[in-house]
Amino acid sequence: MLRVNLTNHQYEIQIERHLLKKCGPWVQSLWKPQRIAVITDSNVAPLYGKMVTESLKACDFQVSMFVVPAGEQSKSLEQAANLYDLLAEDGFTRSDGIIALGGGVIGDLVGFVASTYMRGLHFLQIPTTLVSQVDSSIGGKTAVNTKNAKNLVGTFSQPDGVLIDPEVLKTLDDRRLREGIAEIIKSAAIADLELWQLLASMKDEFELLERAEEVIIPSLKVKRKVVEEDEFDNGSRLTLNFGHTIGHGIENTAGYGVVSHGEGVAVGMVMISKHAEEIGEMPAGTTEQLIHMIEKFHLPTQLTIDPQAVYQAITHDKKARGTKLKIILLEKIGQAKIVSIPIETMKDYL
Repeated sequence: MLRVNLTNHQYEIQIERHLLKKCGPWVQSLWKPQRIAVITDSNVAPLYGKMVTESLKACDFQVSMFVVPAGEQSKSLEQAANLYDLLAEDGFTRSDGIIALGGGVIGDLVGFVASTYMRGLHFLQIPTTLVSQVDSSIGGKTAVNTKNAKNLVGTFSQPDGVLIDPEVLKTLDDRRLREGIAEIIKSAAIADLELWQLLASMKDEFELLERAEEVIIPSLKVKRKVVEEDEFDNGSRLTLNFGHTIGHGIENTAGYGVVSHGEGVAVGMVMISKHAEEIGEMPAGTTEQLIHMIEKFHLPTQLTIDPQAVYQAITHDKKARGTKLKIILLEKIGQAKIVSIPIETMKDYL
């Protein structure tokens, strides 16, 4: 168990295999009896929807389940509006709660809906993908995409708790497993040399899956540290964006869902590091280390992109401020730095 301690809010992250089937007692320890909306997607609902709702009902909660189409396309204002209508039709009030059951898309979408419906309902995160278990389910960032950029519209809103059951990762397809590994590689690269060395000792993504807790917990500790230091993303928390500036641009221009988040981040880490090395902003050989690690887990290190289109997507990104852009580079493996560059300079990285 990990505890996140923020200035105005604290919550616990429970990490245990087979915990999902006991989610009712977990929720009961956090919330009094009330109405709960379990919001999930069309992939997760058949796998875990019944297990979760029955466990909640056994603990005297009144439960509704709403299912959205699986995929990045559901992370939209249109889908949020649909959920507002469903919650209103079901009579949900500010005394009721919402549970996000799914991957990063569901976590972001549901967190956004919970934080804006009736100006805010309390909510819980039950992440079911590796990328959401190691990254997006904690920290309080909620968002939806627009046509121009990823995560452009959102809020900062913290959950009341996070339940992580590594056993559910066994139902992921290989591509979804790998995209979570990209975030773990990022966490190791920016802040945890021991985690990097652990990853280096593993044969492939299948060994990592069997030892999931060993990488989930240190990845969460990396994120927890910067979230506690910088809840609203103005300082050290920006280091979590290593690979994301270019990665989000690639996701946007490829069409959301064509290139996965983790694939975009993997390529973004390599692209930004390659040019940074060329101009002396990162130690020689760092990019080669990144490429070796990324390829070992069968993630891409390069993609065919339209540099101008990706550049345009980056200029709309929320990380751009005025004519400047803050990018994340590595002092060395295990230590990141924040560098402010003129936005125009990003063309050189592409």
